[in-house]
Amino acid sequence: MIEYIHGVVTYIEQDRVILENQGIGYCIFTSSNTIGKLRIKDTASIFTHLHVREDDISLFGFATRDELNAFELLIKINGIGPKGALSVLSVLSMEELRMAVLSEDAKAIAKANGIGTKTAQRVIMELKDKFKLDDVFGDISAPSDLSEGDNHDMITEAAMALTSLGYSNVEALRAIKKVEDYETLSVEQLLKEALKRMS
Repeated sequence: MIEYIHGVVTYIEQDRVILENQGIGYCIFTSSNTIGKLRIKDTASIFTHLHVREDDISLFGFATRDELNAFELLIKINGIGPKGALSVLSVLSMEELRMAVLSEDAKAIAKANGIGTKTAQRVIMELKDKFKLDDVFGDISAPSDLSEGDNHDMITEAAMALTSLGYSNVEALRAIKKVEDYETLSVEQLLKEALKRMS
């Protein structure tokens, strides 16, 4: 298993990069999120997954271990191969993927090329227990008069109110996350502040 490759970026294409290490150019398929972080002639470390099939051996890689872990979770889901996983990770950042899964926003996931609504719902079912609200919001039991459960309920209630106004689940959670010290606010205050941050 190749854990990562450290080298010089010599070529960037729509879905792959060439990373040169000791005179060898490794073709690494990747997401547009990772490609956006790379520049030709930069030195980079790419975390990799070696995918072996009967008729093909391909190397997939990502700028962060977090994105690699998500890729490896996605390819285990029935109906999603490496290309489908790359498509999801190209349309959604890691934060957006977590938000989409936790808020059961199948439409956001189905925006990925080749991913239909049923497959998106399967992604949500398979990954819901792998992601936590804390992954998106940090430690939401941080100093506050509220218990962790109350914080979860407050975020959920505010998100539901925003979705009832026509915003998607991902948009709602993203706006809530932008509110500073949200754990100290009431649901009504959080809702008002989140509405100010809707883009």
